[in-house]
Amino acid sequence: MTTPAAVHRGSCLCGGVRYETTAPLQGASHCHCSMCRKAHGAAFGSYGSVLRVHHRFVSGQGLTRTYRSSPPVTRTFCSVCGSPLLWHSEGPYSEWVAVPLGTLDTAYETPPQKHIHVASKAAWVVICDGFRQEAEG
Repeated sequence: MTTPAAVHRGSCLCGGVRYETTAPLQGASHCHCSMCRKAHGAAFGSYGSVLRVHHRFVSGQGLTRTYRSSPPVTRTFCSVCGSPLLWHSEGPYSEWVAVPLGTLDTAYETPPQKHIHVASKAAWVVICDGFRQEAEG
């Protein structure tokens, strides 16, 4: 059986965990909710989505840990360096996962982008890139 070729590759800060997607990432979102800000230690978290069947960890999966940040959301991160590696939600989009765009090691062609949860964005952030903004996600 042939393994599908990787479209994107990514890794954590320490390089202990590596993943790949076998399909292009779909629409990018920049999430301004307080949980994404805290998980990324930044003004927002930027993610690209792919169907779960097209995402795989290729090394270091034993180093990953999960954290349920809210009832529907589970976040996966590296237990060594703390890099966020995967975001998953139960419910209507449970067949999708989101990878933090900052963990990509391969070139990324930018699909349509949007800002989500801007109603709770950090007060010091000014969004001026022209992408669509949604108060919620």
